[in-house]
Amino acid sequence: MAGTSLPSRLSFLDDYLLVDDFYFSALHDTDDLFPISDEKYAEELQLQEALYSSVISRNRVKNEVKNEVMKMAVKVEADTHLMAPLVKVKEEKVDLFFCTICMDSKPAEEIFRSQNCSHTFCGYCITKYVAAKIQENISMVKCPDPKCRGVLDPQSCRSIIPKDVFDRWEDALCDNLVLGSQKFYCPFKDCSAMLIDDGMKNVTSSECPHCNRMFCAQCKVSWHAGLDCSEFQNLKDGVQKKEDIMVLELAMNNRWRRCSKCKFFVEKNEGCAHISCRLVVLLFQTILL
Repeated sequence: MAGTSLPSRLSFLDDYLLVDDFYFSALHDTDDLFPISDEKYAEELQLQEALYSSVISRNRVKNEVKNEVMKMAVKVEADTHLMAPLVKVKEEKVDLFFCTICMDSKPAEEIFRSQNCSHTFCGYCITKYVAAKIQENISMVKCPDPKCRGVLDPQSCRSIIPKDVFDRWEDALCDNLVLGSQKFYCPFKDCSAMLIDDGMKNVTSSECPHCNRMFCAQCKVSWHAGLDCSEFQNLKDGVQKKEDIMVLELAMNNRWRRCSKCKFFVEKNEGCAHISCRLVVLLFQTILL
């Protein structure tokens, strides 16, 4: 009992050192030989035992209730700490902005800010907008706001638009930097790469650096071998096809003459050097003098 507190010791004395007042009064009453009968004493003793049991039971119930209350308090405190982060997350506000293209509120992390103006749009709408403008061969893409004259910067859009759209945008911008009189395109339809005429010298036969095929830089057609540009330009319309050029090459290699009226080629393999055109009354020689 030396290690217990004073209230605990007092409680112990109250519970366990109960005095049998009735018993002591009987012992000290020396006037009567038998001051109390055994039945009466037994009855009083049972009553005191009942009272003692009641006190013990009451204290035990009190302690149990106290322990339960303490456990509930600890549990409530722990639950409060666990729920605090969840409650905090629910209370946090999500920053939103309004996109004037799709007319919807979007999270702040989806915002796109133009560097040349103060307007903001969502990244998805800007991606679709730029792709549509490039499809229309528009290189200077303006701000989607109809009242704004700002121009979108390709580098600021590079992270949100597809790579093929960005490459086409750059090509369109490069085309605009070259004067119309200086640029032309490869005549082969399956290539059509943009080429630049620097104007330094009169170039005719040239090779496309993209498809590595020969073409005439002056006539802007596939290379007309065996004919200079003036001869090729004097040909009638519809004769500038690949097959026609092959016939012209064959005629020149075999020294065929061509009638200046009907434009037919004639091969002379026997007889004199004079030929009469069957369509026009005209004489001409088959051999150049």
